[in-house]
Amino acid sequence: MNDNFINTWVPNSELGRIQSLREPIAKRREREGKNLDTSHPLAQAIIKGWKTGSKKGSPVDCLVISSEFELMGKQMVNELRNDSEKKGLSISEYYLTFLKAALVGKQPGLGNLVFTPEHPSQAVLDTFSTPIDGRHEYIIVVIDVSAFEKGGTLTVDIEVGRGDSDGTFYLINGDTEFPTTEGIPQKDLLAWAWSESGETGQLTHHFDRGQLFKLGAIGYSNEAEASVNAFRAKISVESAD
Repeated sequence: MNDNFINTWVPNSELGRIQSLREPIAKRREREGKNLDTSHPLAQAIIKGWKTGSKKGSPVDCLVISSEFELMGKQMVNELRNDSEKKGLSISEYYLTFLKAALVGKQPGLGNLVFTPEHPSQAVLDTFSTPIDGRHEYIIVVIDVSAFEKGGTLTVDIEVGRGDSDGTFYLINGDTEFPTTEGIPQKDLLAWAWSESGETGQLTHHFDRGQLFKLGAIGYSNEAEASVNAFRAKISVESAD
């Protein structure tokens, strides 16, 4: 591991994850004359790790973070034994597969939806919001269709709730990032759909090899204040075989 990773650890409490310890830790830092900048990209990547993927509690989250401070993978210690047994591997063998999957961009543990010919359909229920102060905060679903080696057709059927915001849904390649301050360049856009409040929509994309995609959802409203709405996306894959 030392040839490929820099191994370190950070107590979650130091970054403010545990509500009851925030005030005591702040007072201790004041006494010691020490500050901790939680806006640092590394701290932000760790905090993002708490909010991404499974919301189950765990005393330790093993996070893989790139040299550019991008979150690449997450494995909760409390789930390590169960996850390894499901794969029929020892804990050490399973953990090695976790690290390898993170390095090749599969984003293990970050809430990816994995599709196979045996399980070609899944649904997502989540919320999106309108941009705040010009910043686009997309709700992102990573879609893993690696098992469809010969390609296929990806279909997303969308239902938007009856909140104040309409929804726009974009599909891009898994190695592309959603911009935070501007629209998505046309060259990066694979498919998109607009659904007004209370309405439905659909987007489709034909792909010729197994890979990762990202589905991004964001709101739009004529109201001056930020608004939130819910959506349900049923995602299905039809093999090209």
